[in-house]
Amino acid sequence: MIQRVQTIFLLAISVCMGMVLAYYIWGELIPDENRVISFSAFSMEVIDTNGTLDDVSDDTVVDSKSTWYIGVLAILSALTAIFSVFQFKNRLTQMKLGALNSLFMVAVLATSYIHINQFEKLFPATVGQTQLGFFLPVAAMLLNMIANRFIRKDEKLVKSVDRIR
Repeated sequence: MIQRVQTIFLLAISVCMGMVLAYYIWGELIPDENRVISFSAFSMEVIDTNGTLDDVSDDTVVDSKSTWYIGVLAILSALTAIFSVFQFKNRLTQMKLGALNSLFMVAVLATSYIHINQFEKLFPATVGQTQLGFFLPVAAMLLNMIANRFIRKDEKLVKSVDRIR
């Protein structure tokens, strides 16, 4: 189980998707209005900084929108990758779980992208920046592709050994 290389990739997928919960997906600073917009896996907040970016004690949340479903999709993706590690005896199930996990990660990326476009339309004067939380699902998808390749390779090896017997 742990000695297989795809286990490392599956655990890295769960770490990446867990980190999506901790990092911002997108952020924007509007200096004219002294506002900061931050978008994470669970919420989008418009924060009035009262003229000071360094002092967070006087910040007030002007608007907040819940985006909990992005966080739930990220959690489901991380749990699916961990569950897939323990399905090492059934490689076909592992490949199916890898496909399901890809769907979860695409859903995280798609909903994040849609929300970023919506938020940029709310404040058209400036353009926000995508943060690390947006790029982590892309890295997890690449790791998922590599893990599925190694799972297929193991399955072919087992089938070739069975033919020899």
